[in-house]
Amino acid sequence: MGLVETIELPKPADLGPVHFIAIGGSGMNGIATAFLQLGIPVSGSDRQDSPYLRALEAAGARVYVGHAAAQLGDARTVVASSAIREDNPELAEAKRRGLRVLHRSAALGSLMLGRRGIAVAGTHGKTTTTAMIASVLTGAGLDPSFVIGGALTGSKSGGHIGGGNVLVIEADESDGSFLQYPAEIAVVTNVDPDHLINWGSAENYADGFFRFATGKAVRLLVVSADDPGAVALTQRVRAEAANGNTAIEIVTFGESEAADVRFSGADFVGTGSSFELRTADEGGPVTLSVPGDYNVRNAAASYAVGAWLGVPDEVIRVQLAKYRGTYRRFQLVGTVNGIRVYDDYAHHPTEVANTLAAARTGVGDGRVVVCFQPHLYTRTRDFWRELAGALERADQAIVMDVCGDREDPIPGIDGRMVADAVAVGTAEVTYEPVWDEAAPTVARIARPGDLVITVGCGDVTKVAPKIVAELERQRFSRAGAAG
Repeated sequence: MGLVETIELPKPADLGPVHFIAIGGSGMNGIATAFLQLGIPVSGSDRQDSPYLRALEAAGARVYVGHAAAQLGDARTVVASSAIREDNPELAEAKRRGLRVLHRSAALGSLMLGRRGIAVAGTHGKTTTTAMIASVLTGAGLDPSFVIGGALTGSKSGGHIGGGNVLVIEADESDGSFLQYPAEIAVVTNVDPDHLINWGSAENYADGFFRFATGKAVRLLVVSADDPGAVALTQRVRAEAANGNTAIEIVTFGESEAADVRFSGADFVGTGSSFELRTADEGGPVTLSVPGDYNVRNAAASYAVGAWLGVPDEVIRVQLAKYRGTYRRFQLVGTVNGIRVYDDYAHHPTEVANTLAAARTGVGDGRVVVCFQPHLYTRTRDFWRELAGALERADQAIVMDVCGDREDPIPGIDGRMVADAVAVGTAEVTYEPVWDEAAPTVARIARPGDLVITVGCGDVTKVAPKIVAELERQRFSRAGAAG
């Protein structure tokens, strides 16, 4: 796939009718929604139907299930992501007709022109931190625009054009496209090597974050004081400042005593948390309704951004308490017979471990049952041992086969290698390579009091409601037998 080259950004109004390939995807639907709200004609296609697709249609977009050249219609610009192959019929037709073809990051970056941009990057935590910042600024009355890689709870889109002059976006580092954004505020939650098929090495990956953090429009860098990769980044930026090469202001956040925005006393109860959040001058208690240590850190980053923009301390803390999460981030899908079923997007070993740690705090006396689907053959090849280690935090682990998405299979790389690497005496592992059998397998294993969670960024998300349905079927079957 490789890295995306940056371009001079066009103004949205100059793009004419815009067609989005894979318009229903988490990285695309928010941009399409924003374009619709600007009054730009939008069309798009996706390989399968989804609530995102129907929400866009209801908002005025012309949408299609499946890809075909004729669906471009009168489009003058076509937007595609790095995941779209060159032989996609719509992409091929756009190039044949000489239409403007933009990478999704250029379409997103164009929305930042004329606005104060906040770009949130990091190997983990981008979506939640972007959503938290947007929620805080919205609650504070700034009416920001935002584009998030996941719908806010209670909504069907991750995009919104507000009346204020701030735009908050999730900045994807996977293909280098986060270098496209003319952001005033750069947020880095962590730097943990990933997507090495594009970057080539961990050093190149870290260099990409340095370029992002020191972009020519950046005035403020908000960065973790705890994550080793982020700490190394901060040291590099400070060295640049000492040499007179940059005047970027740095605000750090975390548990470290050296952090400018510091949290302490974190207490994790159920699927929420409470903690103290302070700067040198102000602060106080915060209660979150979303679980995990990682969300406390995301909240501290959001506080730093809000405070720099002038939002009062108490207002930020109140708005953080009102935050209700985003789609596929520890999202409750259903509860049957005392078994809670959640769904989460985690796919990197660190994310999987953090998600299961959060599940452990919320499970009570039951067991943590994870249904995990490895994502991408290359990531599984590079991190199968680490993924297995993360699954050891569960009591029961059902491992599916790899979701290859845009990649072709690699011989010998499958879910079994992850399942077989889980240490004996930790989680009890079941390898289930047949997709349709995953939900029945999980439902047979789960028992009242358990917390079940489907984990991965592929189509494992569709397994969660099937587990709920299977648990319901089992309950009615038992009730009928008892009657």
